[in-house]
Amino acid sequence: MKRLGLSVAAGTAALMLGVTRPARAQWIVFDPNNYVQNVLTAARELQQINNQITSLQNEAQMLVNQAKNLASLPYSSLQQLQSSIQRTQQLLAQAQRIAYDVQQVDRAFSASYAPATGSQSSQMLVTNAQSRWQNTYAATQDALRVQAGIVGNLDTNRIQTSALVTSSQGASGALQATQAGNQILALSAQQLADLTAVVTAQGRAQSLEAAQRAAAQDQGREQLRRFLTPGQGYQSSNVQMFH
Repeated sequence: MKRLGLSVAAGTAALMLGVTRPARAQWIVFDPNNYVQNVLTAARELQQINNQITSLQNEAQMLVNQAKNLASLPYSSLQQLQSSIQRTQQLLAQAQRIAYDVQQVDRAFSASYAPATGSQSSQMLVTNAQSRWQNTYAATQDALRVQAGIVGNLDTNRIQTSALVTSSQGASGALQATQAGNQILALSAQQLADLTAVVTAQGRAQSLEAAQRAAAQDQGREQLRRFLTPGQGYQSSNVQMFH
């Protein structure tokens, strides 16, 4: 028993000697004011970043809109409009006899449409009357040809109008909308030019017809005057009928 007590005492002492001294405790200090300031600073920085991101997005959208506004209209009706105008101009340029020229009109009215005089021969009166009729006939044919050509342009104008209206409605920017509007105005101008050509050709034919009637009346008066003017009476003469 004595030995057992010594052994227990020795083991207890050994355990006590083997245990190290505990380390000094470390305390964490929490500063609420500093924490709040840090949170506010982080929030402000985050807000600045969000503002910068929003600004960059707005600038990017502005650039996209500018690119759309500067984009050119992919459709053009210029060639078709020019072709229609050229066809009408060619028909007007093919006017027969008295064309759309001031000097030609003056020369014709100084000759064929001039008032009949007593110095003109009967053959000259007939020749002038025939020339006036031919002028009226040619002008009427020219007017009908111009009308036919412009009717042929109607289908082209219909197609171009539909295409331009569609392009205008689908325009992605200001430039495309403006270009579509300008082309629609050009189409309207072309149609107005065709209308002017029709009116001009028809007016030419009507004017020549009126001039023909006026000249015919004047010539009729001159021929009536010649018919009623007393001439040399009948003079008898010897006639040998049989040999």
